[in-house]
Amino acid sequence: MQMINDRSPGNDAHGDGGGLERYRAPALDKGLDILELLSEQKEGLTRTEITKELGRNASEIYRMLERLVARRYVMRSTGGDRYTLSLKLFALAHRHPPMSRLITEALPPMQRFADAAEQSCHLAIYDHGNLLVIAQVDGPGPWGVSVRLGSRIGLADTASGRVMLAFQASDQRAHMLAEHRRVKGEAPLDGEALAQAGQTIRGDGFLCSDSRQAYGVVDISVPIVGPAGHAIAALTCPYMRRIDAHAAPSVDAALERLRATAATLSMSRIDVN
Repeated sequence: MQMINDRSPGNDAHGDGGGLERYRAPALDKGLDILELLSEQKEGLTRTEITKELGRNASEIYRMLERLVARRYVMRSTGGDRYTLSLKLFALAHRHPPMSRLITEALPPMQRFADAAEQSCHLAIYDHGNLLVIAQVDGPGPWGVSVRLGSRIGLADTASGRVMLAFQASDQRAHMLAEHRRVKGEAPLDGEALAQAGQTIRGDGFLCSDSRQAYGVVDISVPIVGPAGHAIAALTCPYMRRIDAHAAPSVDAALERLRATAATLSMSRIDVN
């Protein structure tokens, strides 16, 4: 691997031996080495593979992995033999300026979508077992349906939640479901139905269906894809069809505009297993 030598014990990976290396914390370095290594592995690694790649003692890798799992930075697979990164680092980043930059970048295209489709839209991210709405834009007309900024919405029965689940690696999806926390009004989780829905959503590249929260609303949701090819957010439009004399854009037109908006915000193509 490209960075193995940089992580070898005793190697000065971050400087020339000057100020940055004046104070050493070997235990912290081990933990960071593991996180950096796992960040490059979509399928994760076994403990033996991690030990080999980092060139460290098996017992110290074991202890560090156990602490990283306990602190939820790393996930252990269902079989217990592979380790992958969790979303905790991403969640921590939400409290940092990069999240502000995501919102700043998202709002102008979201506003353009809302103006063109004459519908509201919102952006939601996964956070501790459900979804958090981090950006919201109203449509231009006097009528519409919107989700309040800062709301927590269900993981299993909302369009945003199902899209977030669908466009994850299988281990990450299992972790999100294991961490699932129902919000008020959320229907009980049906694992089989959810899995079938996920297959359909992945095949289509989006979700467009009647809302499970309100009559007369069609939920349209698409993934915002991060560098690893997985969804880092879901962009959703609760489409409300006008029945008066005004000829508003159709559901199909709104869907195409929403997909185009998501494409401008995504950092890579979808890559899920």
